Amino acid sequence: MDGEFWPVPDVLEHLVGRWRVERHVRDLTSGDEGRFEGVVHFTRLTRGALLHEESGTFTWRGVARPATRTLRFLPGPTPGTADVRFADGRPFHELDLGSGRYVAEHPCAADLYRGEFTVRDADHWRTVWRVGGPAKDLLLTTDYVREG
Repeated sequence: MDGEFWPVPDVLEHLVGRWRVERHVRDLTSGDEGRFEGVVHFTRLTRGALLHEESGTFTWRGVARPATRTLRFLPGPTPGTADVRFADGRPFHELDLGSGRYVAEHPCAADLYRGEFTVRDADHWRTVWRVGGPAKDLLLTTDYVREG
């Protein structure tokens, strides 16, 4: 399986730019499905950090709404890695794509977010988040394609 992943020696350098985003959201309990379509811009900040700004349309149960998300990708504990933070500075997860694949976990109140990041080539990567808890059982699959 490792042959399917594309190693990324420097996550922050690799992500800079604009990516088209398609996210499929599935509630594993109810069977409801939703979709997010939009773009994410990774722009440089000071000290090698990146600002992740995502915007688009999220459709759930037939209702389309604008949706946005902002994260900060800071230089990680070892060269080439990232320390991903929410917009308010709270820690989210680390990210190391040196092998082209990484698994992260983020506890959030009673829920656990488990994310798998995989890179297919220089212009395509994917995240799969499984969110589980007392009131949640979700699967979020996001595909990123580099634009120009």
